[in-house]
Amino acid sequence: MRFIFCVLFTSFCFAAIAQDDDMPDYRSKRDMLSKIPEKDVQADVSTFAMAGLDLGITRLPLRSMSISDYGDNFLKFDSGNIKISITSTTFYPARHKLQYIEKYLTRIDNKAYYGSYGKLPKSVIQSVVVVVDHDTVPIPPIAYTDLYEPRFTYKEGGTAKSYNSVYFSPNNHAIYIYLLCNDGMGGYEVTWVIQDKKYLRRIVDFNILKN
Repeated sequence: MRFIFCVLFTSFCFAAIAQDDDMPDYRSKRDMLSKIPEKDVQADVSTFAMAGLDLGITRLPLRSMSISDYGDNFLKFDSGNIKISITSTTFYPARHKLQYIEKYLTRIDNKAYYGSYGKLPKSVIQSVVVVVDHDTVPIPPIAYTDLYEPRFTYKEGGTAKSYNSVYFSPNNHAIYIYLLCNDGMGGYEVTWVIQDKKYLRRIVDFNILKN
């Protein structure tokens, strides 16, 4: 995973060249990995998230779960007792309130958003469904409705691959659902944290080169 991040770093660098420095940025930083209060969660997530490279925490890699199915607008994980699906849908601008500052889109429905920030997005995360031991873990819409332009897969040599995965804490009490939306400086990474069959929080980092 760390090798992949080194490759991604280069792509982020090239995208950063084209980023406008004067674009206003109203995205919240309170959900960033470096700011969350749960230090055990922070240490775990630092083993796989790009934002964790700056924290200097050395930990062994976490156990992970591979993707079981995917498409342009969905991603699924299935280990038998744990089933996770993430879906996206088309973003229809006419159904939303769009707020611009000069040429930059800064808020959608009165909220700053993630993914292609400053531009009109084409897709948005529609749902995050988590089932553990046949029990559905409710994920509040506020945890994903401001996340746009999700990237579930990418092509390499004609083969579809993914940066995304599900990880487990060493004590198996926490599940980390990780999604990397590589869109240059407009990109972001999000980790939804499930702890003891309950939604705990999300972690969102963006403009990773500037952190």
